[in-house]
Amino acid sequence: MTAREKIRVFIVDDHPFVRQGLALLINQQKDMTVCGEAEDENGALKQMEKCRPDIAFVDITLKGSNGINLIKSLKKWHPDVIILVLSMYDEALFAERVLRAGARGYIMKQDAPDQVLTAIRQVLAGDIFLSEKMSAQLLKKSVGAKTDGGGDPIEVLTDREIEVFQLIGEGKNTREAADLLHLSVKTVEVHRENIKKKLGMASAVDLAQFAARWVHDGYGTMRSTAPRK
Repeated sequence: MTAREKIRVFIVDDHPFVRQGLALLINQQKDMTVCGEAEDENGALKQMEKCRPDIAFVDITLKGSNGINLIKSLKKWHPDVIILVLSMYDEALFAERVLRAGARGYIMKQDAPDQVLTAIRQVLAGDIFLSEKMSAQLLKKSVGAKTDGGGDPIEVLTDREIEVFQLIGEGKNTREAADLLHLSVKTVEVHRENIKKKLGMASAVDLAQFAARWVHDGYGTMRSTAPRK
């Protein structure tokens, strides 16, 4: 097959080893090729103008930005690109969010490599790719059935609030978070207050400690209840 006839894949991840490993796996397939890669949102948008991929793999966390924001940007500027999320974080928290943003599937990095190839072929066929467990949860939700309890307490937060919460957990102050998210300090302060209220935090210290534990343990893997007032 010529390079143009092959499925063209773009990789967006801030870890070089992940990009290299994924590229090696994909380039070993006779009908696939990696046409480009990037570590952040700006690099991804610029490079995609040149290589015009069929599919893009996007991580949830990127340098200086959030994968969900990149998905929304790609749907705006490159609407024909099919997006798959490949992340280390629990799909129970992020899968529904990325689907709403415009992605067609969610793969966890700890899954077997052949899941990546299966996902590519499945979404190219017009389907959504999720684990069987996640598919069942979304089906239950769509028909109004109750899902198992024990979900991550931050599920109540909006996408933007999760970004702020993530930066709080990484130790960023309000000014640093505002600069990274291209928001005003006042807007970030409002988000912090809303997060604190939604999670029932008694103080900013409680919020910072809980966010730090959540980031340290791996986003979405915590199942403990947030401290209440």
